[in-house]
Amino acid sequence: MSHPAFWFKQALEIEQPQLAQPLQQDIDTDIAIVGGGYTGLWTAIMIKQQAPQTRVTVIDKGLCGSGASGANGGCMLTWATKFPTLKRLFGEQQAAWLVQESEQAVLEIDQFCQQYGIDAQLSLKGVYYTATNQAQKGGMQPILKELERLNVNSWRECQPSELHQSAGSTKHIEGFHSPVAGSVQPALLARGLRKVALELGVEIYENTPMTQLEFGQPAIVRTPQAKIHAGKVVLAMNAWMVEHFKQFKNTIVVVSSDMVITEPLGDKLAQSGWLPGSSVLDSRIFVHYYRDTPDGRLMLGKGGNQFSFNNQVDAMFNKPSRYQAMLSKAFANLFPKLAGAKLEDCWTGGSDRSTTGFPFFGHLDKQDNIVYGFGYSGNGVSQTRIGGKILSSMALGLNNSWTQCGLAQGPRGAFPPEPFRWVGAMMVRNAVRRKEEAEDNGQKSLVIDKWLAKLAGPAGKADKL
Repeated sequence: MSHPAFWFKQALEIEQPQLAQPLQQDIDTDIAIVGGGYTGLWTAIMIKQQAPQTRVTVIDKGLCGSGASGANGGCMLTWATKFPTLKRLFGEQQAAWLVQESEQAVLEIDQFCQQYGIDAQLSLKGVYYTATNQAQKGGMQPILKELERLNVNSWRECQPSELHQSAGSTKHIEGFHSPVAGSVQPALLARGLRKVALELGVEIYENTPMTQLEFGQPAIVRTPQAKIHAGKVVLAMNAWMVEHFKQFKNTIVVVSSDMVITEPLGDKLAQSGWLPGSSVLDSRIFVHYYRDTPDGRLMLGKGGNQFSFNNQVDAMFNKPSRYQAMLSKAFANLFPKLAGAKLEDCWTGGSDRSTTGFPFFGHLDKQDNIVYGFGYSGNGVSQTRIGGKILSSMALGLNNSWTQCGLAQGPRGAFPPEPFRWVGAMMVRNAVRRKEEAEDNGQKSLVIDKWLAKLAGPAGKADKL
């Protein structure tokens, strides 16, 4: 059953685009980009900004933004709370630099939307990172201490009164706020990027899947009706990379993020204690995240529910969420003042979870003219702009801080093969659920559940030092 994400349906209703035309004749291009989501469109735009005479062609198997870019929660977050893992992977200096760049990306997206007149319902009211039970308390302090020491800290601790008046729920018992974060209607942003790319001279062909990639100079991208001869190829396909290139099949786990959204709530939302434009995340390993919309809706999402066996990606998209009951229960628990609010829609989106929790970029099979990037692990709305900087630099053959950074050195580690990956993921997911349910009830969790939950690694929003 086709069930596009609420955001994408809304974006198309606003845009009323012309019927998308697939590529129907062979073409030559300087750079072919496969994938018309955030990463592909940012890359195309940045190539044209740096080298305006370059012929850039984007293809997408559906409509631009119809994948993960138009189905996510729309929270524009940074890598600040993941500093410990960044430090472990890349060293202290580069970790601090990546934190700063992830914050800069949020501000740059806002500036970009203003410059090009993209109405993506973007709000820069920041994010609250909270604890909702005693076991979750205390995790942020050591991270903030490190960030402060390196002079890259944007967070402050909040008083309970502020949390209750601004974050919409009295369940929050500890919280921190960063002003360098925001929310956006994700599909409107993707379609806005498409519009700007076209204005800059990028050629875009939708409903044009890649059926085969042939190495060589030039490389050949085959589609159902035509071939593209390309000097360079950028693969920006998100989790669909694993369906085309089996060498990546164990580098990610495709995991769902499920969302519900209310009808417009009118005055009820403000009366519940909600600061318009805010975003909130709790301290769970598989977090709850929520935000409002300009028309007064409240969206609640939760990651880490469904793990795809053998990384089948399409099972995660264009379907109603099978976890609506779980999300409804979480909504009622967090927002008792909104009891009776109608949940108007629900949907699921897929996330390409890497072993590190960070995206990775590189050259495909050591081909100098074919580059790729994916693995955003549920933190991609603003980070895809960083991906665009890396991939545009690689495609243009630049030697700069982006092509030399730790993210541009390919995958770091792999998951076990099937069926061990899926069985292991289920064991860890269920242990996390039992552990966090016990903590919510003020009970001690089982030792085995604590041990298994640690295997979830940096999937949570705030890493432990």
